[in-house]
Amino acid sequence: MIVSLNGEYLPKDQARISPDDRGFLFADGVYEVIASYDGRLFEAEAHIRRLERSLHELSIRGCEGQDWRELCMTLLRRNDLLEGNAKVYLQVTRGVAPRNHAFPDDSVSPTVYAAASPYAPSRAAQETGVNVILVPDTRWARCDIKSIALLPNVLAAERAAQANASEAVFVRDGMIMEGSHTSVCAVVGGQLHTAPESNTVLPSITRQVVLRLCRDLGIPVREFPISEGSLKNVDELMLAGTTTEVMPVVSVDGRRISTGKPGPVTRRLQAAFRALIEAG
Repeated sequence: MIVSLNGEYLPKDQARISPDDRGFLFADGVYEVIASYDGRLFEAEAHIRRLERSLHELSIRGCEGQDWRELCMTLLRRNDLLEGNAKVYLQVTRGVAPRNHAFPDDSVSPTVYAAASPYAPSRAAQETGVNVILVPDTRWARCDIKSIALLPNVLAAERAAQANASEAVFVRDGMIMEGSHTSVCAVVGGQLHTAPESNTVLPSITRQVVLRLCRDLGIPVREFPISEGSLKNVDELMLAGTTTEVMPVVSVDGRRISTGKPGPVTRRLQAAFRALIEAG
């Protein structure tokens, strides 16, 4: 695998990062993941805008002028990933400096790492639906920043794995927020419900696409979180994410959602999402 580190393309096993890198020491950095379908980056501009916003929110400077799209395409070409499904991982840290909590001076350049790899969407799970569990939301108050500081997400995902579930869904003050690596949408009476963008959720690109598709399909939307207690009354539940795409949820904590099968609104959104991908 060929990766990119600070502008140099090299085999992954030759990439070296300093132990003084602030990403290693403090998780002081941000990341982004972009899907590619047959060499076409999906919603690239939206992902790049989110990456640049995350950099701005953490005051990580030095990447101005970086051509993120060209970086992604170069990695896809060099790894023979212009056919089929692939994903590009981008990570930027504040750089290498002696360990000190305060920012280093402006002479320190950020560390920019990127890698591309194939992935296979779980089509079988998209047809049958998945199980999820609920976990308390113990994350920090700036979930809108796509930070590499993901320990609460890691712990939640491990709890899901131990429970043989596909995802862990965060509950904050009794309300459904999002998954450890996905957005969450519910359908009640034909209306799609999802938590609004705020400091408590990531501004999901796939969620934005789903809401856009809802407008196109005439599906009403309410951007307000559903409560944990109301889950038993929802007609449908689904996850949305870059590599998850649109995924039906058929049970929560072992309790069946409605009929225990993917519902009609989810099916319409899945079909529209796939048509969008095929259209390029």
